This record gives sequence, C-alpha cells and structure tokens, in this order.
Amino acid sequence: MSFNNASFLVAIGSDSSNPTTMAQHGRHPRRRVTSDPCLPERLPTSGFIQREAESLAPQELTKQLIKTSMEEQADSEPTVELEEPPVPEARPRTLSSPRSAAYVRSFVKSLIGSTGRREPANGWTNVQPFEVMKAVEDRDLMFLMEVRDKAFSLLLQSSGGETPLVHAIRIGNKDVAIVLLGAFSRWVNRLEDEDIQKPKTQSLLKALRVGLKLAINEGLAKSQSDLIASFMQTLIMSEGDKWVFAQVSTIARALNAGSDGKPVQAAGEAVRKFATKELGKADLIASLEDYIANATADLLVLGAWSNVLQVVKVDLIPSSYFARDDRVYKNFVEKLDRSKPDIQRRCNRRLRWQLSILKEGLEGRTETFRRKVELLSQQLDEGDGP
Repeated sequence: MSFNNASFLVAIGSDSSNPTTMAQHGRHPRRRVTSDPCLPERLPTSGFIQREAESLAPQELTKQLIKTSMEEQADSEPTVELEEPPVPEARPRTLSSPRSAAYVRSFVKSLIGSTGRREPANGWTNVQPFEVMKAVEDRDLMFLMEVRDKAFSLLLQSSGGETPLVHAIRIGNKDVAIVLLGAFSRWVNRLEDEDIQKPKTQSLLKALRVGLKLAINEGLAKSQSDLIASFMQTLIMSEGDKWVFAQVSTIARALNAGSDGKPVQAAGEAVRKFATKELGKADLIASLEDYIANATADLLVLGAWSNVLQVVKVDLIPSSYFARDDRVYKNFVEKLDRSKPDIQRRCNRRLRWQLSILKEGLEGRTETFRRKVELLSQQLDEGDGP
C-alpha cells in the first residue's frame, strides 16, 4: 500500500512564516464562521394560559355534553331511579350547589387543579324545582345531567307554571332543550319491562307526555324534529297495552286475509291516524315519517306473532318494546328461531311465508325503516303470496 506524501514534503520545505509561499501551495487560513443569534418567540405566561383555559374549555365542554346527550341510546346501564323525591321546605341556595353560570368555569378550574367536584350540601334528593329552573336559565348542563341521573322526576315538575323544557324553549336556550330531550329519550328507552306497569312509572310517563305536548305547542318542533318522535313514543307508552293490542288484533286479521287485507297499508294507516289525532298538523306529521315506519314494522311483526300464538305455545313479545328502534324485531327473531320446529309443523303455509318475509325484510341496518316498509308492502300487500 502506498501513500501520497507530497503535501507533507512541500510543507516541510516551505517557509511557514511566508504567507505568499503558503498561498502558492494551496494552503489558506480557514475563515471564521460569523455568529447570527436568533431568539424563539416568547411563550405565553402561565396566567394567560389559565385565562384561555377558563374561557375556551367551558365552551367545548358544553358542546360535548350536548353531543353526548343526543347520542345516548339504550344500553346495558341500569334503569334510572323512578322514586319521587321528597318535597322538603324550601331551603336557601348554598355556594356548594352547582347552580350559577360560573359553575362550568369552576368545574374546569377543578379539573385543571385536580381538586374534584362537590355535591350539593344537602344531597341531590333535596334539590328544589326552582333550582332546576335556575339551572335552565344559567345553561348549567352539568347540574341538569346530574338531576337526570339522580332525581329525574324534577325535570318534569312545573315551577312558576312552566316545566324546565318549556322554560328553556321560551327563553331561547336551545342547547338546554336538547339536553332535556336527550334525558327524556334516555329514560324512556331504559325502562325495563317490569317497570312499565308500575303506578309511579305510569305517572311519570303521563307527566312527560303533558310536558312534551306543551313543548310542541311552544314551537320547538319546528327546529327539533326529534321532539315529535319522543312525544309519540312516550304517548304510546303512557297509553299502556290498550292501544297496541287493539291495533295488533286488526293487523293479525289483515295478515290472515293476505294481500286482500293489505296488512302493511293497514298498519301504516293505524299509526298515522293516531299521530294525526294527537298532533293534528301536517308539517309535524311529515317530520314523523321515520317513527311511523318503525311503528308500522313493529305492528306487522306483532300481528304475525299473534297469529302464531293461536296455534303454537310460544311467549309473547313484550308490547313495551313497541316502536323503540329494533327491539321488537330482535325479540321476534330470537323467539322465531327457538320455536322453529313447532312453527314449521303447526303453522299454515301462508303464515310461515309471512314470518320469513318479515324476518328477511326487516333484517340489518343498511336500509331505513321507511325503505324496509316499502319493500314489505310490495310483497305482503301487492304480491300473490306463496
């Protein structure tokens, strides 16, 4: 291996004190890098960050509370307490009651400072109706959601001649109205079968029915169509089994008559007639089409199952499931699969075909109830059958 040492030899033989000689042989002094200092932008003070958090966090928290309230559906959580709270003597409001408009800000402060929340000094069961109304005025959503979970009946009680929902609509607090509607729908959807017929439950359903009717008259339905479906759902549940059973008997006969009885048309007309009687306005009925389709499908299933009961020993489908999303359908499929051998052996050909059409036609969530009902009509009302 060889090395090129020419540069070293030149350097040794040159006069290092002579810069010209060094330049001739390609050696230049290294240029010094000049400094150019740069300071980053100043960070905001901790006080500024704190003020921003207290200002913006409550707004975002309010949005999330409204979204959560509207999205809550029936699930496995326990049913809310239905007991009426005692009515003690009016007590002065305390600072520990989360009542004022500043409560959300104080709540955010507690989150930031990890200090936690405090319950009302005398407990949730001692909260007074006027405090709920004050929470509506202050848009105190956290407090209202606590009342929903721990003293639901207070959301239905009048104070000064108005319910909390009507008061929210009248003063223009639509965000509060939406949270209250979500609370009502949540409570209705989480009622268990054994709770439906309890006197106190029926009392609350009737109070809810009156409150929703007043809210509709106040005009919220024009901007919040979910109110109409909630009203109809609560209305039918407060009627008990009487109306549902009467319609099921009619649809069962229509199914026995086949396409001549036009069972799908009959079911739809029954629900629409009930809605028209209660609402009486075309624009409100139009906003109810999805609910009407849901109820129509459930009447068809209940009618067909009623015919099965005539020849096969099977369990009833709870009427409390009526028009509550797909509860009737799920229970129908479960019982149909369990009793399939007996149904195949004892039910006539037309009924077996109708059961099959209903099971397949109402399956899945890719189609809306309205579309499913249209397809059922083509087969059950207009088709020739088996």
